Amino acid sequence: MASHFLKAVFAFCTFLLLCVLLPQLAHAKHTGITRHYKFDIKLQNVTRLCKTKSILTVNGKFPGPRIIAREGDRVLIKVANHVQNNVTLHWHGIRQLRSGWADGPAYITQCPIQTGQTYLYNFTIIGQRGTLFWHAHISWLRATIYGPIVILPKRHVPYPFPQPFKEVPIIFGEWWNANTETIISQALKTGSGPNVSDAYTINGLPGPLYNCSTKDTFKLKVKPGKTYLLRLINAALNNELFFSIANHSLTVVEADAVYVKPFRTQTILITPGQTTNVLLRTKPKAPNAIFAMAARPYVTGPAAFDNSTTMGLLEYETGPNHNKNKKLPLLKPVLPKLNDTSFSFKFSQKIRSLANAKFPAKVPKNINRKFFFTVGLGLSSCSKSQRCTNNTQVLAGINNVSFIQPNTALLQAHFFNKTKGVFTTDFPTNPPFKFNYTGKPPSNLMLSTGTKVVVLPYKTSVELVLQDTSIIGAESHPLHLHGFNFFVVGMGFGNFDSKKDPPKFNLVDPAERNTIGVPSGGWVAIRFLTDNPGVWFMHCHLEVHTSWGLKMAWVVMDGKKPNQKLAPPPSDLPKC
Repeated sequence: MASHFLKAVFAFCTFLLLCVLLPQLAHAKHTGITRHYKFDIKLQNVTRLCKTKSILTVNGKFPGPRIIAREGDRVLIKVANHVQNNVTLHWHGIRQLRSGWADGPAYITQCPIQTGQTYLYNFTIIGQRGTLFWHAHISWLRATIYGPIVILPKRHVPYPFPQPFKEVPIIFGEWWNANTETIISQALKTGSGPNVSDAYTINGLPGPLYNCSTKDTFKLKVKPGKTYLLRLINAALNNELFFSIANHSLTVVEADAVYVKPFRTQTILITPGQTTNVLLRTKPKAPNAIFAMAARPYVTGPAAFDNSTTMGLLEYETGPNHNKNKKLPLLKPVLPKLNDTSFSFKFSQKIRSLANAKFPAKVPKNINRKFFFTVGLGLSSCSKSQRCTNNTQVLAGINNVSFIQPNTALLQAHFFNKTKGVFTTDFPTNPPFKFNYTGKPPSNLMLSTGTKVVVLPYKTSVELVLQDTSIIGAESHPLHLHGFNFFVVGMGFGNFDSKKDPPKFNLVDPAERNTIGVPSGGWVAIRFLTDNPGVWFMHCHLEVHTSWGLKMAWVVMDGKKPNQKLAPPPSDLPKC
């Protein structure tokens, strides 16, 4: 009798245990849901600065639709190309762990989607939350094809900062009245700099400082005494930007979808390719004023630039007794000088990882491979098909190599082991010759050209120093690495000193990013672990410099275990 009773108790306990555990086990296997998006690339007439032009858009929207997901979700985006241009899309900052076929840079991880064709981008968001963005990744099409990516934490996981009352994506862009594809093709034909943009935009709107654009002004309506999370994204093609809101301070809480130690500032510096989340605390009572939100460029190079300012408005919602007809004064912020490199450097240094138990900074300590890359502009002789002055053209390069885009995607060539004639694996670890990189330029300014890559084994810990050169002029270069986040362990002005500078590296709480500005006339040191097999693009996020060849690729080999290998390509991968 006792044994029957014990069996019944045991069976009941087992049943209870399974009731508790089974849902948890199912949850452990798949933490997120699958989110489906349909992106139709099509032409849309858009009017800005009193000029109407037909632009490339996603689903007819400019800027494009917002992607919202949670950490752990799988995202499926079916892209259909209804325009004459070849198109690819890049999910900027998404790690793409073992899903390199979905990364998007044309001729690096995929051939472009041709007219009338479709491609399903398929990836899972692993270990990331915050603000990123998506954009076209071929030629200059990202001028109008871009939009925000908002990755929320897993359900019931709070932010490590005060819960905001409301969240607002603010995406900066550049607007050209002319066709951007014509602009870059003309520049490449003549070997000279391209025409600059006609305006900067906030959420696609230029604002009241431009010709007939008062009606095209972004307005942020706020309530007094509330906290707003502004998700700032720089989708501009060729300009780093200063951003400020009159009479309001901002608290930086995240950069490139990684939480940071919060700090207050009046002004943000944000390079193309970077994202920054800030908290805006509104005033306790509605003031009798409207506040300008302004962005204008931070400029370092010798080339021409768009010296204009985009402006949005911060307007307080007022109570019923407030005088609605009274014209309120407009207060404007004071932005740093256009060439304020000192502000830029100090701002970058303020960004530090949380580096706590919940959000550790896993900085690689034992380095397997060290690289020293010079980045900057140079010259090259022109081909017969070009019409250049003095038969020379401006090019850009890394370690004196200006990258030539192949006709086949590097990832396909690598995966199927058909690399002959596509790329070579002799990308230089150091510049071909030493010189005073930030001083008097060498007499020979000529760059070599080629499609060269660096091949690394799986789980190599890399230290890379990026050194600006003043060959044509010192300039800040926002470098973006696909497939990885990296830690910014050091930065400085002048030439990097391999003996004196590394002892000063921050290995405790360095910023973890996907895009970093190499200081004008200086250097930056980054570290990353190659835990993601595939072919990963690294390039300057100033589109003109990418067009001129300031780019290269890292090939990361498969690891030994099944979960360390790149999966085969999807059946609908576009063909070249």
